[in-house]
Amino acid sequence: MKDTMYYGTYLQLEKVLDAQHPVSFEKGNEPAHDEMLFIIIHQAYELWFKQILFELDYAKSIFSKEKINDNSEDLNLVRHRLHRVISIMQLLNQQVGILDTMTPLDFLEFRNLLIPSSGFQSKQFRQIEATLGLQLEKRHQADYYKRTNEGGFTQKDYNDISSTEEQKTLLQLVNDWLERMPFFDKKFWPDKKDASFAEHPFWFNYRNIYTHGLTEREATKIHDFDFVFFEQPHPQLSVEQTSSLRSNFSPKAMRAALFIMLYRDFPVFHSSYQILNTLIEIDHAMSSWRHNHFIMVRRMIGMRIGTGNTSGAGYLEGALSKHYVYKDLAGLSTYLIERKKLPTLPEELIRHLGFAAY
Repeated sequence: MKDTMYYGTYLQLEKVLDAQHPVSFEKGNEPAHDEMLFIIIHQAYELWFKQILFELDYAKSIFSKEKINDNSEDLNLVRHRLHRVISIMQLLNQQVGILDTMTPLDFLEFRNLLIPSSGFQSKQFRQIEATLGLQLEKRHQADYYKRTNEGGFTQKDYNDISSTEEQKTLLQLVNDWLERMPFFDKKFWPDKKDASFAEHPFWFNYRNIYTHGLTEREATKIHDFDFVFFEQPHPQLSVEQTSSLRSNFSPKAMRAALFIMLYRDFPVFHSSYQILNTLIEIDHAMSSWRHNHFIMVRRMIGMRIGTGNTSGAGYLEGALSKHYVYKDLAGLSTYLIERKKLPTLPEELIRHLGFAAY
């Protein structure tokens, strides 16, 4: 006969609650009371990281489909579960406040016992970054990141992270999804010229409206517009400027994303717009977590070397400014125009803006 389900058994609490073993309490060491708090906080982080990866994997499974039907529950569930990731990140930010109840002197009681381990070695956090779309070459101190020497990853963790990086990222899958959107097909625009995409009637009109809406000091933004959406570099743009404007998304995907933001009041775009906005919010939540972590580490150890031989607060500060994944989507607000000036869409396209698969 099958045993009756029991709360502690279902949650495997015997394993979970027996997983805290402060090193300072071992024989020969001076017990440090706050080490228990330190362990539990970081174990809680890792449990939530596991849930975040679970939600991101679901989103990837949907965007991996060749077609996504707006009239199904798929996009709404993606939006809902990505929003859950934001809620989890907000909770993790609050947990930093609990860790702040430990003073720098409390931390020093056991800090040296942790060497050479550090939060840098969180495999799951690296997998979250990689799954979202943070590329190795765009990481702060990229040459330092992937290593298996002291303070680095075990070979197994290194291999697991590498395996995650070799898979298609959520960013790449969202890019593919945006590229499939059919709103600029010739059949919807009977007067479309058989010329470059830049001469598509919608973008021809939109570019003119955007240009006339720029102030004198903003006039050069039209050069940015041409490069971001059509990869047409202007002679006035320097190599550094074009490099900073180069998007993680293709120009075609960026045009679709901007179109969704512009016409988000159409019911067909509600979920799509909310998903794009949620990706931006996840980026901001991750940035807030890095900022809070940076402030906490600087408070605890100042500018001393981290336990994993990183530059400590210096490394975290560099990662804070460089590890944005969806900054290109956030930057689309640069290219918006007033709602009352939006180009009128063809009737055939308006009829098509019902629920469709793309």
